[in-house]
Amino acid sequence: YRNDRLLKKYNNLLSVVNSYNESLKSLSDTQLKELYLSLKQKINGNSDLEKHLPQVYAIVREVSTRTIGMRHYDVQILGGIALFYGKITEIATGEGKTLIATLPISLYSMLNKPIHVITVNDYLAKRDAQWMSPVYSFLDISVGIIIPGMSNIEKKVAYKSDVVYGT
Repeated sequence: YRNDRLLKKYNNLLSVVNSYNESLKSLSDTQLKELYLSLKQKINGNSDLEKHLPQVYAIVREVSTRTIGMRHYDVQILGGIALFYGKITEIATGEGKTLIATLPISLYSMLNKPIHVITVNDYLAKRDAQWMSPVYSFLDISVGIIIPGMSNIEKKVAYKSDVVYGT
């Protein structure tokens, strides 16, 4: 029953996310970016992210569609909502974990604290960071990668990024 209540809450949030679709499609790239940055400024490190989740997720969905040609499916939005709430979600290979992660990452980046994305190997850390980089770049979120063989200087630069991918 607890899962049913959670899914009801998540589906209600999904409906709100989807309610932004048409209005965001009509915005120019500049307007879309300005909307995200104005929300970030409004939040300004305040931990009250939950009320902004639907609009931010809708923005990230639209940005992803425009920059890398991948639009989050509703089930991926639900996965991103679950991640925001600290839940463990089972997502099979090929179902979009990398894309899903852009949602809570973009929301949490509004707190102006570094975010670390941990994956199972160096190849995936590098691939995921590079693959999603256009989404983050559009939103002025800097991306770093920590992989073996990097100098201390390279690591320091990477760790200063908003989002750091590593193993």
